[in-house]
Amino acid sequence: MATPPPPHSTGPHAWPSQPIGPYAPSPGPYVAPPPANSYPPPHGAYASPYPPGPYAPQAGAPACHICGAMPAVPATVRGHQGIVVIMRFLSLRGPFCRDCGLSTVRDMSAKTLWQGWWGPLSVIITPITLLANLATWDRIRKLAAPTGGFRTALAPGRPLTRRPEALLFLVPMLLVAVAIPALIVTGLLVGDGSTPTLPVGACVRNEGDWANQDLQITDCSAPSAQYKVTRRLEKAGSTCADGDYLADPKYGPDGATISCLEPIH
Repeated sequence: MATPPPPHSTGPHAWPSQPIGPYAPSPGPYVAPPPANSYPPPHGAYASPYPPGPYAPQAGAPACHICGAMPAVPATVRGHQGIVVIMRFLSLRGPFCRDCGLSTVRDMSAKTLWQGWWGPLSVIITPITLLANLATWDRIRKLAAPTGGFRTALAPGRPLTRRPEALLFLVPMLLVAVAIPALIVTGLLVGDGSTPTLPVGACVRNEGDWANQDLQITDCSAPSAQYKVTRRLEKAGSTCADGDYLADPKYGPDGATISCLEPIH
């Protein structure tokens, strides 16, 4: 039996270097195979839900912790409860998408409006809490519509000004508006209860007896003026002029110095 010629031999009986027939490769440039562990770009159900644009999510961008949607912004929504002598400080941290954030701000602020006033310090803390939520609301409302969450975002609900709780905000404000003028009028009518100091040269009238003096400063030209303060006995051994009266020491500048009262009429 004859031995076949080697593959690279030449001559009429040489083996072809390339296969001949229907299995011959088509001529053309060489195409490198894809690298290992490479995958085709996502398409169909696995395509990104975010359209290209200014609000497309970036790598590492936060997602809403409630629904998983983007875009989202880190924020803290606060609430306050005043319970006579104790208080509760509430907070809920983000990130929040636009809808979940608006819903959270409105709900916690509405509860603060009717739960936050019932304590002496809470009257001051509640407005501060509402102002802090107002700043958070302004950041959240500027976000684009949420997309791509793993659940439906919270419904924002009605604005705070259209909720019944907003009317409760007017109650403490009305009380403050009424209480301040009432305190001023009461102070003017009743006085501060302190004993006035009689300056030298002032005129007074006595609305009590000499055992229980009630000296009131008045205009020297007024018909009710009875005495004029002439001097104070500040030095030991000093005395008033003949005919003068002695004012009670409680009317002195230090609560002990005696003043001399000269009759006007």
